[in-house]
Amino acid sequence: MSRTYTYLAALIGVVCGYFIISSFVFGNFLSRARTVPSDVVQGILIGFGLAFVTAQIYARIKATKVNGWITMFGLGEPGNGMLLRAAHAQLFPGPVNVPQEAMYWWTNVDGAGHTLSGVRDYIMHFPAGGLPPNNAFWSITMGTAKNHFVPNPINRYSVSDRSGLAQNPDGSVDIYIQHAAPAGHESNWLPAPSGIFILWLRVYIPGEAILHGKYKVPPVAEVS
Repeated sequence: MSRTYTYLAALIGVVCGYFIISSFVFGNFLSRARTVPSDVVQGILIGFGLAFVTAQIYARIKATKVNGWITMFGLGEPGNGMLLRAAHAQLFPGPVNVPQEAMYWWTNVDGAGHTLSGVRDYIMHFPAGGLPPNNAFWSITMGTAKNHFVPNPINRYSVSDRSGLAQNPDGSVDIYIQHAAPAGHESNWLPAPSGIFILWLRVYIPGEAILHGKYKVPPVAEVS
């Protein structure tokens, strides 16, 4: 979750707290200046603000973060309550499937917690047999800080098990995430912008290891 949302949630929480405390502590003193329309508007704004802050807090509680990647189990399940659906929407906006259909991860930091940026080169290393287990396919998609596709000379916006990724001699797979093409590894290159970016991992018809939380997505490691 971005720092912008964190700061916004904190600001809204402070403002809502101020209005609530003012109503209880100074309610009688201000009662002469209050009107029904102003109270209604104030109530709507406070309600919206508290809902936003609550969803932000609950999203942080329910999210799972491993190696810099964030996911959330139970997305899209019909029995989810309103609060859980709101928490899902904070981290995974847009339509989502139930976990048995698809699982989702995203990250804007490397394994050390530093913001991803095209000024640096990165590698995602999948050990032999360590690609995301699935019964359909998986993909890693590149996006700018505003979650837009990244224009690049090879018109590649994602890599997947259908991208013809080359294996290392030991059967492992390295994905090269950087702005400039990696010499000799173009088949495994996911082009990055020159600035800040985010990554999305989607696994369709995920395997049991994913559904039970046993599979760990490898970190995005900066190349030293």
